[in-house]
Amino acid sequence: MKRRGFLGAAASAALSGCGFSLEQGVWNPCRASLPPSLAGHELVRAAWQGIDPQNVWDAHAHLVGTGDSGSGVTVHPRMESLLNPAEFARRLFFLNAGCAHEAPGQVDRAYVERIHNLLDGLRPGVKVLLFAFERAYAENGQADAERTSFHVPDRYARDVARAHPRYFEWAASIHPYRADCVEALEWAAANRARAVKWLPAAMGMDPGSPRCDRFYAALARLDLPLISHAGEERAVLGADAQPLGNPLRLRRALDQGVRVVVAHCASMGADLDLDRGASGPPVESFALFARLMDEARYRGRLFGDISAMTQRNRAGPALLRVIEREDWHDRLLNGSDYPLPGVMPIFSVDHLVAIGLVPAQAGPVLKAIREHNVLLFDFVLKRTLRAGPKALSPRIFETRRFFETLRR
Repeated sequence: MKRRGFLGAAASAALSGCGFSLEQGVWNPCRASLPPSLAGHELVRAAWQGIDPQNVWDAHAHLVGTGDSGSGVTVHPRMESLLNPAEFARRLFFLNAGCAHEAPGQVDRAYVERIHNLLDGLRPGVKVLLFAFERAYAENGQADAERTSFHVPDRYARDVARAHPRYFEWAASIHPYRADCVEALEWAAANRARAVKWLPAAMGMDPGSPRCDRFYAALARLDLPLISHAGEERAVLGADAQPLGNPLRLRRALDQGVRVVVAHCASMGADLDLDRGASGPPVESFALFARLMDEARYRGRLFGDISAMTQRNRAGPALLRVIEREDWHDRLLNGSDYPLPGVMPIFSVDHLVAIGLVPAQAGPVLKAIREHNVLLFDFVLKRTLRAGPKALSPRIFETRRFFETLRR
């Protein structure tokens, strides 16, 4: 099979189940800065109305690389082997989305510099919260290399944020089964980590397990928020334990006083209704998230981030509901899930127009912006969303106060 045909087949395998669209092609064109006609477009100007850029922190962004800078980033060999076409293509999609795919030997640097360029195309003061990414761990507390797709060390995320304070803040990623998890959390807090990021299905931690209690106690004491993926996970493989993403498993953290941010508002998949027992019926994950949000005892502790909710496989009833629930807006945080807005086939502006969430006349402008600046695209798209007369509140995008305000 020729290379182009192979990559096409691999891309299809990697995106299987993602509801992909080819309206903007397969690969991110990674164009340079916006032309003046787009930078000054009325849609862009309108998006910034009522928002202070100094308070805009993208609350969900991934730090990706290959470790070629000595960063300590590791990638599982299967993601670099043509014998695993879906995983091989998944890695290429991430690197292309971050415009680091054509920088052999300098991928780490190119990835960070591209984010610099994108942020320079927004308004001065906007920052990105970069996530470290923990290894998978086994029940015995030992790192599980075979089930770890990739690992981004806390120290690397800290160092990137420290070297570029104008652009970045950072979030640690610490597995609660580690013997030294509390010490690692103390180190992260002392080094100005703004949160802790988990992806339970890939990392292999059960948020509802008593094994997490000492970690939750430390999180509550330090008042570091926990940003945890919930619902189905398709972007990152690893432990492949989907039930661990059940949003109801986060009750344990909430009941111990932890501020919890449910990534993507659990807007994809279904989970067992554990409130009705271990064998409860399957319920849409978003409905379980909504149940938690509507429990008065969790107000001030439970939040959601809206990252990835405009993706083709998520944009639908959950996104509509989030726009309509204005009583939730002071508990929602915006994040881009960068670099995923640069994975061209998993977004469809045409779909959002077709279901009535984006005005038809905005479609061509949004697509043109995306070819140059995927962070601006994500921001303007969300600011353009409408559910009848309702829109996402400006406060959702001013996330800085959430991360800087400590209850203690």
